[in-house]
Amino acid sequence: MASTLLRTSPVIRGALRASGAIKPAVGIASTTFVRGKATLPDLKYDYGALEPHISGKIMELHHKKHHQTYVTGLNTALETIAEAESKGDFTKAASVAPLLNFHGGGHLNHSLFWENLAPASREGGGEPSGVLKTAINEDFGSFDTFRKQMNTALAGIQGSGWAWLVKDKQSGTLGLVTRANQDPVTGQYVPLLGIDAWEHAYYLQYENRKAEYFEAIWNVINWKTVGSRFEKA
Repeated sequence: MASTLLRTSPVIRGALRASGAIKPAVGIASTTFVRGKATLPDLKYDYGALEPHISGKIMELHHKKHHQTYVTGLNTALETIAEAESKGDFTKAASVAPLLNFHGGGHLNHSLFWENLAPASREGGGEPSGVLKTAINEDFGSFDTFRKQMNTALAGIQGSGWAWLVKDKQSGTLGLVTRANQDPVTGQYVPLLGIDAWEHAYYLQYENRKAEYFEAIWNVINWKTVGSRFEKA
């Protein structure tokens, strides 16, 4: 128990680094740690740049309010665990583990999410190219089939969660997985493209018509960054 808890903070930080969410300097939706603290990543585009597919108001609230909440919660959880570990209070550290997973996952998932998006007038939308396109065709049959399966997975999420295009590190093949709430993609899978199915990602614009949001977001997917992540995985 003790040794596991002592590794809690390095594990979550390692997962963030492996995903690309933590980098030495600020870049596209990158995340830096200042004296061990997570910070809200900058975006490469303005809040209104994804309109009409995702409204500027949604983007501002999603980024500045919701993501900031995960950043704050992650820092608080890490500080609480570090203090508890220093006192040998592993019961206290264990009690914070769910918050570390929730807020750490929320920070990680959203940091990747912002990188997945781009204005339709620039890199957003269309279809992937190169080796990613070849892999999608091989593993799903076609891009259209992949997109339909992704939308079906999103529609099947009960409550809040995410759907992810992932690469299996063992087989090298692509697949789809869903995660509840803010649970991050870990283990044998490398997250390539995640779509946020939480209501805060769409409700101000699409209300209860979440299927319309799932269709609209394909117009602003940045396949260049997804493809780069695939090639580096």
